Amino acid sequence: MQSYTIAPSLLSADFSRLGDDAQAVLDAGADILHLDVMDNHYVPNLTVGPLVCAALRKYGIKAPIDVHLMVTPVDSLITDFAEAGATNITFHPDASTHVDRSLDLIRKLGCKAGLSLNPATTLDCLEYVMDKLDLILIMSVNPGFGGQSFIPSALTKIKRAHEIIKASGKQIDIAVDGGVKTDNIGEIAKAGANMFIAGSAIFGQPDYKTVIAAMRAQIKSAAG
Repeated sequence: MQSYTIAPSLLSADFSRLGDDAQAVLDAGADILHLDVMDNHYVPNLTVGPLVCAALRKYGIKAPIDVHLMVTPVDSLITDFAEAGATNITFHPDASTHVDRSLDLIRKLGCKAGLSLNPATTLDCLEYVMDKLDLILIMSVNPGFGGQSFIPSALTKIKRAHEIIKASGKQIDIAVDGGVKTDNIGEIAKAGANMFIAGSAIFGQPDYKTVIAAMRAQIKSAAG
């Protein structure tokens, strides 16, 4: 049976009380915490580094931390985030000189490895690294800022990625990031995604538990 995970994006959390907000959303039913790492180079914004990941672990966060690297180059930060307590690390194929080597590095450091694909990035880059993938992150907005609207063509890409994974016989998760909300999460799940990254749709609500429960209800309905 397919398992579905909800991963609130800490980019939309209250950074003045990040540990408390992270724990609150987990207590409300979230499965994974998503950490957006931007370098003001690969994307036009600057967010957090490994010290924030380490601080969450020091605070007492036990849940998986899914690190999305929107940086270039990637390898040094892969090492830093693995040491800081990351569980999953994804990066963009066009940000690494050697994609296979970077994926291998993530796994050797004990983390799950994934590729993040921008809206205009094709799925061709997956073909020769399927054996090193635990996760494919489909960006349904252009990376760099929270609060953007879902790009509908991402649904086609999710469906195709699902077909590729099924044909490979591998166990690879499909995550979707960007504009994921209660009113479209069911459609995203039906397309084949099983990990849902949502920022403002969760942290922008007064009651995290209510919105997460509503998301799960939509997923369950779509899954049939």
